[in-house]
Amino acid sequence: MTRHDKDHPHNEANEEVANPGRRSFLGATATVGALGVTGGTGTALMMGSSGEARAAEGAKSTHVPLGELDDYYGFWSGGQSGEVRIYGVPSMREIMRIPVFNYCSATGWGMTNESKRIMGDSNRFMNGDAHHPHLSYTDGSHDGRYLYINDKANSRVARVRLDVFKTDAMVTIPNIQSVHGLRLQKAPKTGYVFANGEFHIPQPNDGRDLDNPDNYWCLWTAVDGETMEVAWQVMVDGNLDNMDADYTGKYAAATCYNSEKGVNLNEKMRSERDWVVVFNIERIEQAVKDGNYTTIGDSDVPVVDGRHGSEVTRYVPVPKNPHGCNTSTDGKYFIAAGKLSPTASMIEISRLDDLFAGNLENERDVIAAEPELGLGPLHTTYDGRGNAYTTLFIDSQIVKWNMEKAVRNYNGEDVNYIVQKLDVHYQPGHNHATLAESKDADGQWLFSLNKFSKDRFLPVGPLHPENDQMIDISGEEMKLVHDTPTFAEPHDTVIVPRDMITTKQVWDRDDPFFAETVKRANEDGITLESDNKVIRDGNQVRVYMTSSAPRYGLTEFRVKSGDEVTVTVTNIDKVEDLSHGFCVVDHGVVMEVNPQQTSSITFTAGSPGVYWYYCNWFCHALHMEMAGRMLVEPADS
Repeated sequence: MTRHDKDHPHNEANEEVANPGRRSFLGATATVGALGVTGGTGTALMMGSSGEARAAEGAKSTHVPLGELDDYYGFWSGGQSGEVRIYGVPSMREIMRIPVFNYCSATGWGMTNESKRIMGDSNRFMNGDAHHPHLSYTDGSHDGRYLYINDKANSRVARVRLDVFKTDAMVTIPNIQSVHGLRLQKAPKTGYVFANGEFHIPQPNDGRDLDNPDNYWCLWTAVDGETMEVAWQVMVDGNLDNMDADYTGKYAAATCYNSEKGVNLNEKMRSERDWVVVFNIERIEQAVKDGNYTTIGDSDVPVVDGRHGSEVTRYVPVPKNPHGCNTSTDGKYFIAAGKLSPTASMIEISRLDDLFAGNLENERDVIAAEPELGLGPLHTTYDGRGNAYTTLFIDSQIVKWNMEKAVRNYNGEDVNYIVQKLDVHYQPGHNHATLAESKDADGQWLFSLNKFSKDRFLPVGPLHPENDQMIDISGEEMKLVHDTPTFAEPHDTVIVPRDMITTKQVWDRDDPFFAETVKRANEDGITLESDNKVIRDGNQVRVYMTSSAPRYGLTEFRVKSGDEVTVTVTNIDKVEDLSHGFCVVDHGVVMEVNPQQTSSITFTAGSPGVYWYYCNWFCHALHMEMAGRMLVEPADS
């Protein structure tokens, strides 16, 4: 048997061995589930507790003794909260939350002058929808420098410094609506951060073509990972979904749904095939260098035409409304999950040179295999031992399958590529195995990020928690070992060993994070480490003070009602863990000030009266006494 476009080999017998009776039970509800009605699926899985107990026997322990450290950092997207959450793995203890696209009343993120500078004009948005966290690379291995993440709600990409676990840069992507898929150039070093624009819109989106979807387009964007500036964009056909990049730095690939250019559900599902768009990064860069691009509206970002027929892209037909796109850790394949097809399409990266050179008869010649996995395949991760693990949304399962055997089966050999299917609870979206976005996948732990939890936790009203389940994949058999309730759809995760991350325990005084604030203080003639002073400039008041447990350098300052007040606090303590805060009562003013950090916040003084400010991070036995007064006089006094 040779590669073909239809009659894909189906391992239905293997499926029954993996989970007898499951296919027949779910068959009646599968089509309904594909359209978003999930009522029947969970009932079947709720019956499996004894099976879970048996499967967990002999699994690695998730217990980390008191006083000992976890083996891995897990970076979880915070979903609709807009933040990043840090878990220790395998204990699944939540260690920290990093504000990114959200306002944070604990740290003052979104309110401090430093965070406002980083967020730029997008600081006006009160929400974020954080989806895909990914760590920077050097030669295909994570290097622990940065974490990048996207905001689907407001079309942003942010960067987090992993030496201080703080967001340090943010860019709003022009000419698009909604950044969904986000991936990084893996080699030789993370140069570009690639961002999919999901929703097709008129270009420019200035009121023209409102009712003419034929003139709607999506753009694929490259952001410079160092400067966090948009380098260029590529216009494509279809709605861009998820994506990944190869291990050479030459190619990236993105799944596209809605080849029909529809604007409602039925229109978006008419075609039996959509496609994966393959981007040739060298050709795109050359097009920009040669001036073969245009610009859109008020943006000066180069936009290269990558629609059908372009020299910079190729469109590989795959079934149907594909979703996840994940590069195998051996660098051989882009694997696109079918979503509305039970298959995953394996694109052989070594054939892409021939595809772009025109040496293949058609785009489908790069398909190495198209294994049938189950109902609702969404995302794939890897163990570094030749096995792939794909979430089956409708089946509520993780399927473990062997990539080499899938290729052999596709070429006509009668070989079983399905290794195991494991029930999860319920409707999994993303999954991720330890180090599985790098060439260093170690095949220890896998997480299934499930959209529903139903009966798994104490009831908490109509809004249920979601369920991240931890699975031991170190042996031949997957073993479910842990449930973790989560809030607001943690969408994706990336997990790396703890020795890949080197953190600072105390800020450097010359850190660029607060360099602009230091610059302004210098202009005012202030030595931040020692001066406690109030400067009035018309109705603008700048208050400088130090903090050292358990006191502020200023125990009072006077302003007038309506003044624009900027308070700058420098924590002169050098002991790690000795954080201070600054909170003004009844003014919505709050910020953290960690050891050796300078933080500032600007606000309007309220009506005349006495307003206490206090340290809101417990710092000393006399913490309650660490306070001062803002004395607000009438404006005309």
